[in-house]
Amino acid sequence: MSRTAAAGDTGDRPAEGPRRVLVLRCPDWLAEEEPDVPGEAARAFEPVVAIIEQFCPQAEVLRPGLAAIAARGPARYFGGEAALASKLAESVCLRGYPCQVGVADGLFAADLAAQSGPGGLLVPPGETPQFLSGVPVAALRIPELTDLLPKLGIRTLGEFAALPAAEAGSRFGAQGTIAHRLARGLDPRPLAPQPPRLDLSVQQVFDPPAEQSDPVIFTAKALADQMHARLSARGLACVRVQVQVLCADGQELTRLWRHDGLLSALAVAERVRWQLEGWRAGQERDDGIGTGGITLLRLVPDQLVRATGHQLSLWGEAVVSDRVARAAIRVQALLGQEAVTRPVLSGGRIPAEQVLLIPFGDSGTPRRPADQPWPGQIPAPAPATVYPEPRAASVADDAGAAVSVSGRAQLSAPPAWLSVDGGPARAVTRWAGPWPVTERWWDPAGARRQARFQLITDDGNAWLTVLQDGQWLIEARYD
Repeated sequence: MSRTAAAGDTGDRPAEGPRRVLVLRCPDWLAEEEPDVPGEAARAFEPVVAIIEQFCPQAEVLRPGLAAIAARGPARYFGGEAALASKLAESVCLRGYPCQVGVADGLFAADLAAQSGPGGLLVPPGETPQFLSGVPVAALRIPELTDLLPKLGIRTLGEFAALPAAEAGSRFGAQGTIAHRLARGLDPRPLAPQPPRLDLSVQQVFDPPAEQSDPVIFTAKALADQMHARLSARGLACVRVQVQVLCADGQELTRLWRHDGLLSALAVAERVRWQLEGWRAGQERDDGIGTGGITLLRLVPDQLVRATGHQLSLWGEAVVSDRVARAAIRVQALLGQEAVTRPVLSGGRIPAEQVLLIPFGDSGTPRRPADQPWPGQIPAPAPATVYPEPRAASVADDAGAAVSVSGRAQLSAPPAWLSVDGGPARAVTRWAGPWPVTERWWDPAGARRQARFQLITDDGNAWLTVLQDGQWLIEARYD
């Protein structure tokens, strides 16, 4: 792990005291294609979080593959920040999880420091502004600004931080204010002090203990609504929430979750589910969490900020969406998490790959980006009906011989007749294709060569057909 070479006066310190943060990144999780559903990655990331908690009991998970701890206390115990980072990285790597560790003033800078080298980077106290000054504005990951700022001649965080804070806010709005704070090495939002003896936590006791996680997740949504109501009444919001679970055998499980976009009630319930499933995966028993089930669930807003409010949609879509979310959560509590799904556009060459169904409440990110080019993709319009399992078909020419496609995508004869599932042959009035595709040629087990056609028959139906391994199949139908 290297150190920055910044020297000289660090300039004016921000009014808020710098908060030393250590960030651990597992590039394999953050870059891997699978899984599509974040809950699966959260369960797989649980062993790494358990290792981090051996160094600091209050580890906060930003997302699967990325976690952070406050560095000051553990650094004093382990002999300094460099020793802490080295020992933590060694412990994680010894378990077979390659990682990068960064330490800096603030979470944003620590995350960038972790990405700055093969093993990470340690930015000395007070030198975070110099470290951030040369970082491109694309690191902000705010699309509205990363596209606009370079056009205005602002290419680095240092150039953006040089702008007056008031000007950044008035010119670029709320996102500009957040980005300006990040560029200066501050937290996205100033923390709001919590009044003394004010308990904003919410909890639910389960009697008898809940053996399965679904009732607990349903309760988590209701508790999150109560917590947000308490915060809103005081003009507050939270960017970090502590989830506490007490099991019947006396075991207490605690985890911190962060979301700088502000944690909505649905996001809190989603993270409770990830947490419970992650702990369940670590248990030797598969029939429950802990021994005897869960007796208590508590949500504690850990870091508070001033609520700036949000603009509701003109026609009330936000209210409708909330009602839909409540109904979906209730159904999931009764029938299971997979009972209610929602479609997410994905990339791919065939229609079955271009729509991903994920459980409602999961912020699933497709492993195949929909906005990327996919050579061999079927042109628009997309078919209306995609069959879960392709239907058997036969395609023949005028002479009744099966139509074939050579390795050079040459047809043996134009398609003239189509039969679906052994039914009567229908005359093909129009057709387009072939669109040849050779996928995963480097993998003998998964390699496939296909040629797709669009066929219209004399009864007015339009079909998406594919020739694979000498067999004709129907993948979809155009309505």
